[in-house]
Amino acid sequence: MQSFIAKAKPIRLVIFDVDGVLTAGILSYGINGIERKNFHVHDGQGMKLLLKSGVHIGIITTCHSDIIQRRMQDLGIQHVYRGITDKLPAYEDLKQKLQLTDQQIAYVGDDLPDLPMLNRVGFAITVANAPAIIQQHAHWTTKAKGGKGAAREVCDFIMHAQGTYQSIIDSYLQR
Repeated sequence: MQSFIAKAKPIRLVIFDVDGVLTAGILSYGINGIERKNFHVHDGQGMKLLLKSGVHIGIITTCHSDIIQRRMQDLGIQHVYRGITDKLPAYEDLKQKLQLTDQQIAYVGDDLPDLPMLNRVGFAITVANAPAIIQQHAHWTTKAKGGKGAAREVCDFIMHAQGTYQSIIDSYLQR
């Protein structure tokens, strides 16, 4: 646990994949091809709290869905890369824009397109239901499954490690 805390302390940016991390990874299409995505409200709240604590959030996903853009807009997340097959160029672009090092970045992914980032970042995270090969390349695996509170677990862990969690909670208690 101590090594995970050490990896979380310098984090200034957390990048999330979407399908399988922020959603349960289930793709639903209707007769007219209408796609649906379900996001857990606790994950969204955790992401808003992490932003409030001063940590940037980015999204890099292979999916091009407008639903993702809408959800991230609702959460106030500005760094959204959709329809990205090779995620490394988007990762490098975001790293350069925010002037960060790999050690200051955490990545949360769940499948093979995420491996290059998991192998590059300072804190590589995957979800409980990720394939074994992905868990082998992560520093830490959440207890929660993708789309079922895993993102909130990540956000809370980083805020605890950085000592910002209690002040965020206190801001709600003092209202």
